[in-house]
Amino acid sequence: MNYLNCVESIIMYNSKIAGLGMYVPENKVSNHNLTHLMDTSDEWIKERTGIKERRHIKKGDGNSTAVMGVKAAKQAIERAKISSDDIELILFATLSPDYYFPGSGVLVQEMLSIKDCPAMDIRNQCSGFVYALATADQFIKSGMYKNVLVIGSENHSGGLDFSTRGRDVSVIFGDGAGAAVVSREVDNDKGILSSHLHSEGKHAEELSLIGPSTNRWVPEIIEANDPEDISYYPYMNGQFVFKNAVVRFEQVILEGLKKNNLSTEDIDLLIPHQANLRISQFVQRKFGLKDRQVYNNIEKYGNTTAASIPIALTEAWESGLINTGDKIVLAAFGSGFTWGSIILNWQ
Repeated sequence: MNYLNCVESIIMYNSKIAGLGMYVPENKVSNHNLTHLMDTSDEWIKERTGIKERRHIKKGDGNSTAVMGVKAAKQAIERAKISSDDIELILFATLSPDYYFPGSGVLVQEMLSIKDCPAMDIRNQCSGFVYALATADQFIKSGMYKNVLVIGSENHSGGLDFSTRGRDVSVIFGDGAGAAVVSREVDNDKGILSSHLHSEGKHAEELSLIGPSTNRWVPEIIEANDPEDISYYPYMNGQFVFKNAVVRFEQVILEGLKKNNLSTEDIDLLIPHQANLRISQFVQRKFGLKDRQVYNNIEKYGNTTAASIPIALTEAWESGLINTGDKIVLAAFGSGFTWGSIILNWQ
């Protein structure tokens, strides 16, 4: 190997978001609609979450977790000005895959008619897109791939308890998908500047879905068939999650800013995971950020878990709120507990 080949072999690239896309089902479910299913009210939901409506898959509309992901992905691929044949890796973030196995990533690969590329599902729930984007960044930095498709997609509505018993959780979540094409950037000062990932497994069951698991396998499920078994619905220790979320959001955002010698004044736009408007507002006040520095859309879509950041990022970009050279901060906290941030110099 000659000297030039040696130098080329150790080049580290940066990565950038080259295209964005999103999809949400047409079916709008308002807070008022939910009052017909459970003891709640529009005022109660808005006061606690900031949510006014969310989108739910409607039976027979053809949507699934993978299908919504494909719809968002096609938009992102077109905007990146590449073809699906240029995709070298698919990273699919979700907590609601189409099947227990195989993962939704390979379903997307088939639907996009990509003949041969690796496909990986990432199961980090609300932090899933941040984890997936950080993973894509590392594959591109190493020189292994030039174009990675990152998708966050969720079908929550099929697994929620739409009764008064389940209202604390069920009023929060919506369905939808967001996608990004992450591509090679030769300028190390542009694109994704750094990523920061964390987890704390001791709190895993404070936000969880325990029922369908290998600890309670199919024969046991069929034999029990207990309609009152609430372990098959999501559980959330709301106050505990809130307290941890606001701390971890602050820590991981500061970690990213410090790594890149930035201050809160340098943030052009913070896009937090859309878990609860009250969490976002708390973080905004903590950092002293102006309204124009924080993007929220939870009032329209609810919490779409792994899809929330790419949906919000796509909307913000479509609205002209993101421009070349802007410093963008993505931050998430969720089940696991897991949390993370991404710092971007937008290109």
